[in-house]
Amino acid sequence: MATLQKIRNHGVALLVIVGLAMLAFILGDFLNSGSSFFNRSRENVGRIAGHDVHYTEYEAAKEQLTEVYKIETGRSDFDEELSSQIRNQVWQMMLMDYSLRAEGKKIGMDVTADELSELCIGEHPHELIAGRRAFFDETGSFNRDYLVRFLASLEQDAETPEQAANLKQAKNYWMYWEHAVRLTCMQEKYTNLLQSLIKANSIDAKYAFNARQESVSAEYVMQPFYAVADSLVKVSNSDIKKLYAQHKKEYKQTPNRAIAYVAFDIKPSEQDFADTKKLMEDLQEEFKTTDDVALVVNTNSDIMYDGRDYSETTIPEQYKDFAFAKGAKAGDVTELRFADDTYSMARLMQVGYSLPDSVCLKAIASQEGQEDTELGWFTADKLNKNIAEPAFAGKRGTRFTVAQGLGEQTFEIVDISAATPKAKVAILERNVTPSSKTYSVIYNNAKQFIVNNPTEDAFRAAAAEQGLAVHPQFNLNKNTEKVADLKASRAIVRWAFDAKEGQVSDVFECGNQFVVAVLTEANDGEYRSLDAVRSELTVEATNNKKAEYIKKQLAGITSLQEAAEILGKPVQTAENVTLASFRFGNAGNEPAVIGTALALAEGELSEPIQGRTGVFVLKAGAKTIAEGELDVETEKQQLVSRVAYMIPYQAIALIQEQADVEDNRANFQ
Repeated sequence: MATLQKIRNHGVALLVIVGLAMLAFILGDFLNSGSSFFNRSRENVGRIAGHDVHYTEYEAAKEQLTEVYKIETGRSDFDEELSSQIRNQVWQMMLMDYSLRAEGKKIGMDVTADELSELCIGEHPHELIAGRRAFFDETGSFNRDYLVRFLASLEQDAETPEQAANLKQAKNYWMYWEHAVRLTCMQEKYTNLLQSLIKANSIDAKYAFNARQESVSAEYVMQPFYAVADSLVKVSNSDIKKLYAQHKKEYKQTPNRAIAYVAFDIKPSEQDFADTKKLMEDLQEEFKTTDDVALVVNTNSDIMYDGRDYSETTIPEQYKDFAFAKGAKAGDVTELRFADDTYSMARLMQVGYSLPDSVCLKAIASQEGQEDTELGWFTADKLNKNIAEPAFAGKRGTRFTVAQGLGEQTFEIVDISAATPKAKVAILERNVTPSSKTYSVIYNNAKQFIVNNPTEDAFRAAAAEQGLAVHPQFNLNKNTEKVADLKASRAIVRWAFDAKEGQVSDVFECGNQFVVAVLTEANDGEYRSLDAVRSELTVEATNNKKAEYIKKQLAGITSLQEAAEILGKPVQTAENVTLASFRFGNAGNEPAVIGTALALAEGELSEPIQGRTGVFVLKAGAKTIAEGELDVETEKQQLVSRVAYMIPYQAIALIQEQADVEDNRANFQ
């Protein structure tokens, strides 16, 4: 009973405790059941106009564009720069796509399936389709039959893994360009709509016409700001703050970082040169006498032996005289050579024979009603091996068939060049590279630099003492792909956004350099700070003070000559000044001065005017009205054309700016 009474006495407290426990249980259950939602949100590369761009969507788009690049360029090896270009291009297309879709939805604008079909495979396809070399005929022109044939091939069933891969690549290629056509069409519709809204009225036309017709010649005296010593004026901190407030909107920024870094070159040591030389010397005798040259070369050389036939124009220059010398014979071997950090020697495998340099091929049409395609001339190195071997082994008029893509292709040898002397040469070449020991020594030096210099001041002092150049790098944002020209330096950018100001990094390997960086600035504010722009504001504030100083000197003047005497400057003349002028006399771009010159009455002396480069005093001459009659309609058209020209660039930039973009790509790169 006593226990029950205690419970009754603390009833309210117990209810609160139980309630909190139940709430915790419910929330825990909710969070667990919703974990897939939160996990998925963490997998979003970004958000554009309300659309979440999931990692899988982004990666699929990158893969698609990569396949397009492979087909368009014929390359399959993508370096860091090209990969970066692909990533950025994919993001820009997504930015354009989803921001345009959002705008289109507001006004009921879209590209229908019928429109897209007509643009892609109609009688007159869009230039993005008609400009693809994949659909060109032998004349180098777009051929719609080739396009139709390509699309028909996409419906085939793959019989081998190779065919499946080729089919996937071809489908990716087509889907990319189909999407590009749709996106371009949406952009054209949107900008055309905006351009149709641009109008000019008769007042606009008259003003623009008069701005060109009315001109004046003005005499002037000008005192440049640089002619006034900085010591004659005083700029206060309040002056700087006032200017900062005026210009603040111009200093909008995205989060960025500034770093400084030093680089330790990964270069071979003297011992590495000695070791490589000894290795090559030890191989000399075996290279000269072995019956299996290919094994010796392909095991030890940087250049593989593939039995290729060299001509006098294709063989490396240093071996030309050796291979094609009179009396050269199989088995001849050069002495060991050294040049450009490389040791090399060569052995003649076969000489005294001749083969054609090039062959002219024709692709034979695989279906009735189609025409054969003249492919032109090729050297052996420009053809796949399975095509080159039968092409150069055959005779004029011979046909041969090889597997290609999803099927087979028959070729005809249209012509073949005259045979020229050839030689098979095995080249044993070894470039001197840093050994693992050298690599470790350089790495340890970089590591020791970090241990001994953990602050920015120590970092800079040690770099100066060791003769290491300190390279500054500003305005790195989260998606910056690389630092300056450093290879594989994306990791430095990621580090910079996790580090604190003054922190020194670990060692980064960037190509043939080890890099150590220090974070000098972390800028996360919406606007650049006052300190960040103080120097440029100080220049403007100083010029403002100098303008006041010069105006005080000129107070009360009644003539240009008086102004010239006070300032010690000559009287100059600006001829034919109009409102459309870009320059004022010898002073350059001075819009305020130009406007004043045209506003003055003939013979009127102006007050001192602060321009961009100094202070001016003007005296207007007679105004001239050029001959000509106002054509209102023509003038309107010119005004509209001038403004409409900029609409596509300004409109797209504006809708992207307003698309509420969240860019999280940095988390996945």
